[in-house]
Amino acid sequence: MIRRTILLVLLLLGACAPKATRTGGIVSTNPCADAMLVELAPWDRIAAISDYSKDPAASSIPADVAKQFAATSGTAEEVIARRPDLVVTSSFTPLATRQAYARAGLKVLTLDSPTSVAASEAQVMQLADALGLHARGIAMVRRIALALAAAAPIDDARPSALLYLSGNLASGGGTLLDELLRRTGFRDAAADYGLQHTGNLPLEAIIERPPDVILMPDLADRQSVLRADVLQYRSRIALFPRDLANCGGPVIGRAAEKLAAIRRQVVR
Repeated sequence: MIRRTILLVLLLLGACAPKATRTGGIVSTNPCADAMLVELAPWDRIAAISDYSKDPAASSIPADVAKQFAATSGTAEEVIARRPDLVVTSSFTPLATRQAYARAGLKVLTLDSPTSVAASEAQVMQLADALGLHARGIAMVRRIALALAAAAPIDDARPSALLYLSGNLASGGGTLLDELLRRTGFRDAAADYGLQHTGNLPLEAIIERPPDVILMPDLADRQSVLRADVLQYRSRIALFPRDLANCGGPVIGRAAEKLAAIRRQVVR
């Protein structure tokens, strides 16, 4: 009886004990790296992705894919505890965190935010080579090139387009999105308002000179609804999902396809 009771207690204690954190594998704290990782690497090599990829407003991967992985908030303590084979982080990661990774002896790959298709393709290869998956990287770059070729315009029309990211935040020149607009047959209207890179562009700035089409991630917030209500009679409003605007890599193909579809509606 005593032995049976002891066994029961041990079983209960085992059931209540916290699950051991998986060690080894790849840990990403970079949501744009996540988008590349889930298409480059075997999933069993991915120990954790960024918690941003679990957030629909910040993610560039489908929700049903993101839920397959553990997530990390990117704190040094959390990442170091996982003892990963490779940490993929971003240039926005605090220096103190990166220094902590170095003191822990972790292998780290730091990726920046590419501002062109060529830079994004180079980043794909940088990650693929770090994973020992050069051929898969080449294949992804080829898919990007094919998608861009398929989305290229076959006429000379260049409708103007302004791409909002959220609220009053719009994409401007010198960005990856600017290049994608141009390569899919648009003229980036951000230049009409003196907007470089990414910045705030209030409704009042475009009332007098609206572009041919205004791209918005959704109509969920008050600013977007107001903008659409005011400009819908002078400019076409089209939805360009936020998950297509956050990152490069394999997202480029999906973004180009969507932009080409919008352009066909504008110039028909």
